[in-house]
Amino acid sequence: MGTRVAVAGASGYAGGELLRLLAGHPDLEIAAVTGGASAGKPVTEVHPHLAGHPAFDGRTFGTTDADTLGDAEVVFMALPHGESAALAARLPDARIVDLSADFRLGDEAAWEKFYGTGYAGQWTYGLPELPGAREEIAAARTVAAPGCYATTSILALAPLLQAGLVDGDDIVVVAASGTSGAGRSPRPDLLASEVMGSMSAYKAGGTHRHTPEIEQALTEVLRGVAGGSSPPGSAAAGAPVTISFTPTLAPMPRGILATCTARLAAGSASDRLGDPDGTDDPDAALRAALASAYDASPFVHVLPAGRWPATGAVTGSNGAQLQAAADTHAGRAVVVSATDNLGKGAAGQAVQIANIMLGLPETTGLTTLGVAP
Repeated sequence: MGTRVAVAGASGYAGGELLRLLAGHPDLEIAAVTGGASAGKPVTEVHPHLAGHPAFDGRTFGTTDADTLGDAEVVFMALPHGESAALAARLPDARIVDLSADFRLGDEAAWEKFYGTGYAGQWTYGLPELPGAREEIAAARTVAAPGCYATTSILALAPLLQAGLVDGDDIVVVAASGTSGAGRSPRPDLLASEVMGSMSAYKAGGTHRHTPEIEQALTEVLRGVAGGSSPPGSAAAGAPVTISFTPTLAPMPRGILATCTARLAAGSASDRLGDPDGTDDPDAALRAALASAYDASPFVHVLPAGRWPATGAVTGSNGAQLQAAADTHAGRAVVVSATDNLGKGAAGQAVQIANIMLGLPETTGLTTLGVAP
């Protein structure tokens, strides 16, 4: 018998991926599965890819309430934004991993601006690869799992800020996501006829909800640098990070590819990236910072020089792939990051968080190997 877990909101794409991962987890036992409007429906009718597994055959979605979920030791909440807080208040004894945004932001004004509902407070932020995050997650009973765009972008940028190689006040992120990132609810702009053979931008101009989340996490990285020994010439360590974030919709079911650029910091090692004498490899400092940050992280891989991330390589996995280069003509660092928005961007990361909370190896039940083709 493993630790009893429940999934609230399991009828969505992230919830379905959670069920798939939990079904193969050796130390977790699925105790309850709820599905909102899908309550009463067979799990395998909504998620036919789960048919044939004893945890799901003959099981129906329950109602999302404390009575259904209260027997679980860990509850994964894969609910729409604004619904997790009320449910969490009725589950005081459970460990909770929340995949919504309800507890990600520490700034109440930012929450109200981007979400427009009542502010519920902030939980431990669940990106294990950030400095000190594993220890905080292990000590927490409630953890807010990061958003998919946020995870992909933060992984790309945090090591460069921590190493003092880039400035935090001029960061640009352009990211493409698969359609599953928009959820399962039917919308005209997500119809196959609208998406196939086309790419489109949306929520441009700093209006996407992951903007304050990315800025918050990266600002905390800089504050950590300021609290310790700042690298020589590091950019205004501790000052708020500012990003320009433009998301785009790509004609694929899942995956995120984020292209992140930041101005190379003056007075730091990055000055030598453009040395006309050629005494430095212009990409070496950037790649070294990424490699140093993630050397002990099982799910984040810095690719060999000359190879660039692709969403297909991480599909179905909890992996993230990174590559960096210095654009010395423009004076900017370029980092490209790829994740599966339902894996490391949602369900896989939630399982990774739960593993850490329960004292299990964080790789348990997860893989870095993608599915190809």
